[in-house]
Amino acid sequence: MLSRLFHTWERYLASVSDGERVTRPFDWGLDWMSTNGLDGAGPSVAEPLPEAVVRSWVQSILKDPASFFDAPRTSAYTFVPRGWQSDGLLTFPSALDTPHAENNLVHARYIPARTPQGHSPRRAVLVLPQWNADEGGHVGLCRLLARFGISALRLSLPYHDRRMPPELSRADYIVSANVVRTLQVCRQAVLDARRAIAWLADRGYDRIGILGTSLGSCLSLLTAAHEPLVRAQALNHISPYFADVVWEGVSTAHVRAGLDGHVDLDRLRALWMPISPHHYLDRLHATNTLLVYAKYDLTFPVGLSRTLVDEFRRRQIPHRVSVLPCGHYSTGKAPFKYLDGWVLARFLAKNL
Repeated sequence: MLSRLFHTWERYLASVSDGERVTRPFDWGLDWMSTNGLDGAGPSVAEPLPEAVVRSWVQSILKDPASFFDAPRTSAYTFVPRGWQSDGLLTFPSALDTPHAENNLVHARYIPARTPQGHSPRRAVLVLPQWNADEGGHVGLCRLLARFGISALRLSLPYHDRRMPPELSRADYIVSANVVRTLQVCRQAVLDARRAIAWLADRGYDRIGILGTSLGSCLSLLTAAHEPLVRAQALNHISPYFADVVWEGVSTAHVRAGLDGHVDLDRLRALWMPISPHHYLDRLHATNTLLVYAKYDLTFPVGLSRTLVDEFRRRQIPHRVSVLPCGHYSTGKAPFKYLDGWVLARFLAKNL
């Protein structure tokens, strides 16, 4: 009975945005393969076998993911204080150029913890919110982290809030029926995260963690797998495979509608393996990890979450597990949001 109640509530909460969701046409996205940093591998759009081209490109990424997720350093950071004790806004150029100028400037909100006079800052967490989070999303969580003595840098994901071009009302370009664009924009999020972490390190933080929710959880794990400065990660809503969440989740039914008839789940899972946590688990043995999932989740189906937990156990990767007694959307509702925030903040406070 409890399961039915939560599932009904979850479907209602998910349906609130139905009028804004757009089913976009399927596209292999070959034009996105010529984006900078791809070793000049972009083929002609007239390629007669586009799936074969994308598969070949994906295999080359999987052989050398470190190059795919390499973020060259930059000194072009601009920080504008906006409140007491250096609370402020950080901007810097993305390491990946996309066709949309707005998206190529990264925005982040910095909320520092109080540092005793004469002491250097030590602990900081990069926070990656959920898909379609607005500019204020997770700011409250950042303030909670600051109360735990952990400074927080809240990153706006690609094509979100200030990075969204006028043609969009939702962040459709980071998860869509365009196969290569989804790969590239998720890659961009990881590169942006690594540059944000470098900024924290330059400010004197030497105990750095990362926290991600939903899509942000996937991107956080990819970042932790490639960024040696990350000592701990808190992953809020989890899955081993990017494609399976899109295929099975209630929040991405409109994306699957664009994929249906063009690619099946097995093929999509293989094509989106470069942005799937499963491929990078063996890189996490030196990172303390918190895995959080919700018992009645219909967006990140519970079976997928449990599969990832089982993989952590099988590979003996250091981790802890917390199961929330709610669903995906209801995690953001009282009282569950307070429980979730406490679990996340307490773990990071103990492991940084």
